[in-house]
Amino acid sequence: MDFKRFYSLNFLGRLFLSAIFINAIPSKILDFGGKTEYIAAQGFPEFLSAIFLVAAILVLVIGSFLLIFTKKIKLGSSLLLIFLIPTTVIFHLVNFDPIHLIMNISLIGGLLLAIDKSST
Repeated sequence: MDFKRFYSLNFLGRLFLSAIFINAIPSKILDFGGKTEYIAAQGFPEFLSAIFLVAAILVLVIGSFLLIFTKKIKLGSSLLLIFLIPTTVIFHLVNFDPIHLIMNISLIGGLLLAIDKSST
C-alpha cells in the first residue's frame, strides 16, 4: 500500500468530496420505505422507485469507495455523477430547491475536477 498517496492533498480532497455521498447512504438504507415513497411521489411507479433506490445505494457505495481508495478515480467519479445528475434534475430542478440545486452543481463541479485530475 502506498501510504504517501493516502496522506496527499489529493486524497484529502477526494475524501472530503465523497463525504456527502457517504453521509447519504445510511438514511437510504435505514428508511428504505420512506425514501421509496419519496421517489414514487415524483411520479415513478412504486416498484421502479425501489429499484432506483437500490441502484442509488450501490452507485453511492461503489463510487465513493473507488473515488477514495483506488486509482479508478475517473470510474468512481463517473458513477457518482450517474447518481447526482438525474437526482439534481428530478428532485432539485423540477421541484425548484435552490439550496440543494447549488450544492449539487458544486458537487458536480468537484467530480468533474476529480475526473480531469485523474486523466493527467
